[in-house]
Amino acid sequence: MFVKRSLKLFIPGFILLLAVAIVCFLLFVVNPDTPVRWTYKVVNTFAHDPKAFTQGLVFEDGFLYEGTGLNGRSELRKVELETGNILKTYKLPDEFFGEGITVFGDRIIQLTYQSNVGFVYNKETFELLSEFSYPTEGWGLTHDDKYLIMSDGTPMLYFLDPETFKQKHKVMVIDQNSQVWGLNELEYIDGEIYANVWPTERIVKIEPETGRVIGWIDVEGILAPQDHSEPVDVFNGIAYDAANRRLFVTGKFYPKLFEIKLIPAK
Repeated sequence: MFVKRSLKLFIPGFILLLAVAIVCFLLFVVNPDTPVRWTYKVVNTFAHDPKAFTQGLVFEDGFLYEGTGLNGRSELRKVELETGNILKTYKLPDEFFGEGITVFGDRIIQLTYQSNVGFVYNKETFELLSEFSYPTEGWGLTHDDKYLIMSDGTPMLYFLDPETFKQKHKVMVIDQNSQVWGLNELEYIDGEIYANVWPTERIVKIEPETGRVIGWIDVEGILAPQDHSEPVDVFNGIAYDAANRRLFVTGKFYPKLFEIKLIPAK
């Protein structure tokens, strides 16, 4: 009799605990809104100009294209990956603080910080072809072959017509129920938007159609203490070699550029 009574008490309690466990599993493991966490492994290290205040970074046709910032020091550059040698430059007028860049066809497009002006260059010659305007600050820039995608430090991403530069639509970047501020340099990789989050050593992976955060990449400590002998600024700069599936990152005034491999966080 005692055993039967104990079982009657135990079984409902067990079922309740099992139900709670299943709900927790669905919420925290299966829930598709839960971002995937990543860390990294350094695969290769390359030289990077420690005087470059990196604002935009692109890998195209075997070369890096880099946009640098600061008034009086802002440039557009073509850089040899293996050596870090600067092959071509265009210096912006001193009143402009250069920001993100992207390569779109045979053009390079570059933003400026608070001047509400963007520049369009010939990719091969760096000849300035035209200018355009936008109402927000300019931070990061990439594209998905259809639209230019721009950040301005807020949780918003703006999708622009690449010919007229007019805004077509925008999305707010949300990590579950929280807005993600500080969206900076951008890269479009395999249908996802990667964004440096200023001023952290983290990259957020974003679903372009909705702005939903689908992943976080933690790159804390990628620049070793001995590389801080000269002043460095924040982690910033993402470039992708689509043909060879290589991911490159660097930072403002970093003396090195890294090729990294993403590893699921434990």
